[in-house]
Amino acid sequence: MALLVEADGKNRLLQDVLTRPGNETCADCGNPEPDWASLTLGVFICQACSLLHRSIPHISQVKSVQDTWDASQVELVAAVGNSAARAKYEQKVPAFYYRPTHTDCKLLREQWIRAKYERNEFEFIEKQEPYSAGTICSGPGMTEWVAEARYVFIKGYREGFLWKRGRDNGQFLSRKFILSEREGALKYFNKQDARDPKAVMKIETLNATFQPAKIGNPCGLQITYLKDNSTRNIFVYHSDAKEMVDWFNAIRAARFHYLQVAFPGASDEELVPKLTRNFMKEGFMEKTGPKHTEGFKKRWFTMDDRRLMYFKDPLDAYALGEVFIGSKENSYTVLSGLPPSTQGYHWNHGITIVTPDRKFLFACETEAEQRDWIAAFQRVINRPMRPQEYAVEAHFKHKP
Repeated sequence: MALLVEADGKNRLLQDVLTRPGNETCADCGNPEPDWASLTLGVFICQACSLLHRSIPHISQVKSVQDTWDASQVELVAAVGNSAARAKYEQKVPAFYYRPTHTDCKLLREQWIRAKYERNEFEFIEKQEPYSAGTICSGPGMTEWVAEARYVFIKGYREGFLWKRGRDNGQFLSRKFILSEREGALKYFNKQDARDPKAVMKIETLNATFQPAKIGNPCGLQITYLKDNSTRNIFVYHSDAKEMVDWFNAIRAARFHYLQVAFPGASDEELVPKLTRNFMKEGFMEKTGPKHTEGFKKRWFTMDDRRLMYFKDPLDAYALGEVFIGSKENSYTVLSGLPPSTQGYHWNHGITIVTPDRKFLFACETEAEQRDWIAAFQRVINRPMRPQEYAVEAHFKHKP
């Protein structure tokens, strides 16, 4: 990294500090070659995280490493640095807590920064109650049927209100949600006094991923679960960013505790990647039917591990169909292009997926999209199938 080198060598010293172990990546998101620093916290950060640090000016004052530094500023970052800061501000991060990277959405990265430096959540365990082992929170909001109500959270139990998108009309309405580890489920209710939930989502198949662009809200969260072995989508948000991230981490905590029981010999390192997952790829493609004589129709596709789902609209609750993508050892292949006799497509960049039972034909609008989809398919096909995935494959083959 090129730095201004002044006569007194202060910036040369800064360059030496930057090359120390731990300082070569952003202290908050892991982005390589950080080119900013927090003078008050003594850490090196990337430009994107420096913008988030500006939202907490009472905690963090940022400065570019390309600027002129005085001796006291260099001495401060030299005395602290990223490794020492992590040892302090991340000393008690729960294993299930999601640590965002530079590829994650702004909401996750900003709340991670605020949790570390502003709220000191990982120095004092009692500050982790909203998503970990907590107590009941009371107040007038608890009895009001509004999305801004305060949460209730006991160990293994969380209750609160979120704005949920209606399946049929697309409107977001306030709904009560209850996450109960004892019941092994996340539930929501359409009416405040309802005894029976509108939906019960088993923690076993639950997933959550932030989708601000798709949902059209910076706090938008997509929750998925299996119902009759088919994927069901729920789209929610909360106006309070911390509240939404707390819900996300509470779901991860519930998943973590479930997996600890299901796989008692597994280490934290083995379980944490299974808590929640981002989709491998999403976007529009065209598809045709099983006879390959029907016209191609534009559909929204979501690739969730080995499940390729397609929807009429990105915010549909249920998929129109799902395709299982197995491994090359089991005769699954992805090919660029379409069979020569294919007709009825509007987009010219075709993809053929060959399975043991049939061929699936898709078309992409651009060559770049075609390359990206093929790469995503290839990653899955190149990975050997796990024992439990054979049962999923069998279910797909026997779907009516």
